Amino acid sequence: MSGISFADAPAAVRPDLVAATRRAWQRLARPGSWWTGAERVAIAAQVRAAGDCALCRERKQALSPESGSGTHAGTHALPAAAVEVVHRVTTDPARLSRGWFERQSEDGLSDGHYVELVGVVVTVVSIDAFCRGLGLAPRALPEPEPGEPDGRRPAAARPDGAWLPMIPANGARGPEADLWGSASGNVVRALSLVPDEVRTLKDLSAAYYLPMEDVPNPGAGGGRAIDRAQTELVAGRVSALNECFY
Repeated sequence: MSGISFADAPAAVRPDLVAATRRAWQRLARPGSWWTGAERVAIAAQVRAAGDCALCRERKQALSPESGSGTHAGTHALPAAAVEVVHRVTTDPARLSRGWFERQSEDGLSDGHYVELVGVVVTVVSIDAFCRGLGLAPRALPEPEPGEPDGRRPAAARPDGAWLPMIPANGARGPEADLWGSASGNVVRALSLVPDEVRTLKDLSAAYYLPMEDVPNPGAGGGRAIDRAQTELVAGRVSALNECFY
């Protein structure tokens, strides 16, 4: 059980936010489809190391993200391709390219490993940003749980316009029948090669933003202290600052 807590927050944190964050933190420590619990926590540690990485800063300021020399900050307990992906996705996601992605594959990072790694990055970046917004220090990373990855690959996953296979919007059946509900945005489907990463993202999004099913409905407010228009104003500003494609 994760000990993550917001007892030191300067304002009360909604119970559903606390519960969703704890579930994500617990999931972070467990073996996934392609990474062990220890490797997933090591990925999380690299996310934080990327924030103080001299190579990432040099690349971010350069005309080309491929420039710069040296090594990324961190302990490097992971394969070099995994470290590169963590740092680039964390610090400069707007300039990722298909050629860069394919080079990571050539360096031994499978599409399943890549998707799960991105899911871990999203989890840690989201929770750390939430803490930062509250004026809190990042929460301690969880202790890894033992076990091996299950290596499960959804049978329905196929090329569908992205760099890697996804489950089609109308193809979530069997073990993946719970993934989409009435809505399946591409930003979520992009993680569907590893279904548990979709589940984690949807769970966090429902608490931090809105349930996926409510996003297309402008009248849905999610019971927040601010109304939907204010929610979208904040979301739009954050997206612009993050150079989000959408």
